[in-house]
Amino acid sequence: MHTDTERCVRAVQSKDARFDGVFFTAVRTTRIYCRPSCPAVPPKAENMEFHPSAASCQRAGYRACKRCRPDTSPGSSTWHARADAVARAVRLIQDGVVDREGVPGLAARLGYSTRQIERQLLAELGAGPLALARAQRAQTARLLIETTPLSMAEIAFAAGFASIRTFNDTVREVFALTPGELRARATRPRAAGATAAPAPAAPGTLTLRLPFRAPLEPSNLFGHLAATAVPGVEEWRDGAYRRTLALPYGHGIVALAPRPDHVLCRLSLTDHRDLTHAISRCRRLLDLDADPLAVDEQLRADPLLAPLVDAAPGRRVPRTVDAAEFAVRAVLGQQVSTAAARTHAARLVTAHGVPVDDPEGGLTHLFPAPAALAGLDPETLALPRSRRTTLLTLVTALADGSLALGPESDWTEAREKLRALPGFGPWTTELIAMRALGDPDAFLPGDLGIRRAAQGLGLPGAPAALTARAARWRPWRAYAVQYLWATDSHPINHLPA
Repeated sequence: MHTDTERCVRAVQSKDARFDGVFFTAVRTTRIYCRPSCPAVPPKAENMEFHPSAASCQRAGYRACKRCRPDTSPGSSTWHARADAVARAVRLIQDGVVDREGVPGLAARLGYSTRQIERQLLAELGAGPLALARAQRAQTARLLIETTPLSMAEIAFAAGFASIRTFNDTVREVFALTPGELRARATRPRAAGATAAPAPAAPGTLTLRLPFRAPLEPSNLFGHLAATAVPGVEEWRDGAYRRTLALPYGHGIVALAPRPDHVLCRLSLTDHRDLTHAISRCRRLLDLDADPLAVDEQLRADPLLAPLVDAAPGRRVPRTVDAAEFAVRAVLGQQVSTAAARTHAARLVTAHGVPVDDPEGGLTHLFPAPAALAGLDPETLALPRSRRTTLLTLVTALADGSLALGPESDWTEAREKLRALPGFGPWTTELIAMRALGDPDAFLPGDLGIRRAAQGLGLPGAPAALTARAARWRPWRAYAVQYLWATDSHPINHLPA
């Protein structure tokens, strides 16, 4: 996109918010970079240059605009609709892997050399892994500076910086303000008549806004998460979906509530170094980096799907914060009702989950990790014998690393490994691909709800025929699944009262 100069200029001149995060506008005369929808007067076309990432702009010597705050743009949907090495590298960097494991750790997860990763990222994003991680650290630092009372030293290390000096230099370079000046701007009294600031969060809690590209239809997204919530790990309370999070340095509790132009996020972390990872997982859970206009345009081209899209545009795919957790839950949900699947999962949580404290609600445990489940006694599972074998084989493969499900996973390879496990048919494999791996083209033609919806719309009911018809929905078949599921009155399609 950023190489199509004419199209980028038109987007900037029309202040088109659809392209926020897709590319960034750098102004040669001011040395500032902006999002395309920046409210400032658009610069002359000859003074603009376009970059694929904020890191690329910073690497070229530009600083972030103080009006449009381009570092807070939604992420590009490109990296969440692809499974090649560059897309997987971007997802891992967003998860904070470079901060925790360095570039060699990133390369090792992807099975490439550091030189290959550097070269591929430079070619597509105009910045290498260190520059991308640095831009993300700057964004995290800004968030902590503006929303918490933490000291600057605490913020520096929580954001992933190796030293306070590097933290100070980066903030000044990226935002043209010192950390103290950033905090002063954030706490400056508002003008008369301005909207009041939100009430301060409880001590130790961070409150932030998660941006997305409009439109966003929350009913099936939050309805699905609430209806399938595992007691003790997830709950719907006070208009928000809440759950526990197992994180690299500790654990956390997050509350996510839909708002017209953002998702309100309240995070309580035992270690602030987990902030980047937690935000990344929450965005992935709610599919906030999707491009709903591109998805809906493709699906609307089918006259049988068009009425569903027009009735509730912007449906997202409810995903997960932990791919291994979801894989376990997918097995527990095989051939049983939603209520039965929740019951089976709750028993595992009570017996093997790590207890946590939740002063604000009813959350009690972290979902058990595969290592904690690998050694469980199959006789304690209230499941058919074949399902016990399936579950134990899965958790063993996840625990010993022979099966990897995460941001670094190659979707085709992961599917092959899942299908090789006993008890994994097309339904379970594709469900995991859709919600755990994030494949936007995963499809469930054999699902009973999909077949029933298809027949009601006049689409083929047989899986093979429906798959052939669904070829025109590619590469967004996972979103078509959401529209088809939404024709049913099941609780997953409705926000709780």
